[in-house]
Amino acid sequence: MPPASTGASTLTVAASTQSSPVTDTTDRLAPGRPGYRRMSFALFAAGVATFALLYSTQALLPAVSASFGATAGQASWTVSAATGALALCVLPMSALSERFGRRQMMTASLVIAVTVGLFVPFAPSLGWLIALRAIQGAALAGLPASAMAYLAEEVRPKALVAAIGLFVAGNSIGGMSGRILTGWVAQLWGWRAALGAVGLLAVACAVVFHFMIPRARHFTPGTLNPKALARTVGSHLANPLLRRLYAIGALFMTVFGAVYTVIGYRLVEAPFNLPQGIVGSIFLVYLVGTVSSAAAGRLVARLGRRGALYLAVSTTAAGLLLSLGDQLAAVLLGLVLITAGFFSGHAVASSSVSRTATTGRAQASALYQSAYYLGSSAGGTLGAVAFHTGGWAGTVALGLLAVLGVVSITLYGTRAARVERLRPAAAVPVQN
Repeated sequence: MPPASTGASTLTVAASTQSSPVTDTTDRLAPGRPGYRRMSFALFAAGVATFALLYSTQALLPAVSASFGATAGQASWTVSAATGALALCVLPMSALSERFGRRQMMTASLVIAVTVGLFVPFAPSLGWLIALRAIQGAALAGLPASAMAYLAEEVRPKALVAAIGLFVAGNSIGGMSGRILTGWVAQLWGWRAALGAVGLLAVACAVVFHFMIPRARHFTPGTLNPKALARTVGSHLANPLLRRLYAIGALFMTVFGAVYTVIGYRLVEAPFNLPQGIVGSIFLVYLVGTVSSAAAGRLVARLGRRGALYLAVSTTAAGLLLSLGDQLAAVLLGLVLITAGFFSGHAVASSSVSRTATTGRAQASALYQSAYYLGSSAGGTLGAVAFHTGGWAGTVALGLLAVLGVVSITLYGTRAARVERLRPAAAVPVQN
């Protein structure tokens, strides 16, 4: 397969949901042009806010469990509810962005999510905490697909890989900084203060985004047409390659969600017995994700899409096996490999979606986001249940099962592509 560009361009949800080809991109944003740096910084800030809020309770799960007398599986719903709500809402939110604009949708999403985030620390019970987190996840659903669409519309195609890489890097920085911040604040003042600190961080990022994001110049509003949207979604789900990419994204995120939901419980217990602040600092490993996601374009150019996926899945599996050791160094190295493999695999799969979908790319991207975050929700809950029943080995077994799924899908895709390449040659009559 040809190398895939990263990013999902969008199209208006109207009539047949098709777009007119763009032939002149000279007036789009590119490195060195006015507005490109502001756009990159604004979306980086949005990515930080999104992932800091979305996973704000993940590093705090042992403290949340202790506070409410909940099991790991019950406390994990404070993460799974947010990611699950995002997964369910990202498609309708992407449709709204077609009508009201990418910039407007991203701004509204951040404002609502940040406002809810300021109430989250005051949740009187675990049920209220889960409910507020679900609302927060639903609000954040307007940002991922809209951001990818905004970039595809406003940035020159040759600069799109780098622009998407910076946004994904902002995601990894947000996930890392939010967890580190909550870990140390929780150790000093408790988990409620930690969630308040994340809320204030998100407020600062939202302000930066509002004042830095350039006005959209290439967005054309469309009409909301549920029937056209349903046809577009149906056509994407009928595409075998897109279905495989959605499944790959979900399975990669199942591994990642399971590992990072449970790792805090493992590290606060024997033989490690680490304090909350140190456990939060473990998420510095996310810096590896920043590097590997930004390098995904070069990886695909060198190995091809499936070659890059094989490397990503092998790296993830090696990390899972290495993390079984009882030495902290082995666990940390395992997390490094898992994180590098996940972020590179996610970048390859998500970028391949926009390459594959020739029409309705906004909806194709939204479906990928839905699958991706459903995988996160399932991984968080199932990983916690596996940890409760089988310890860390149970969580690793779940991760390896998901990895096996990615390998099987990729092998099937390789075979299907080979058959497709041979079919036209077989149809050509032999000349005597």
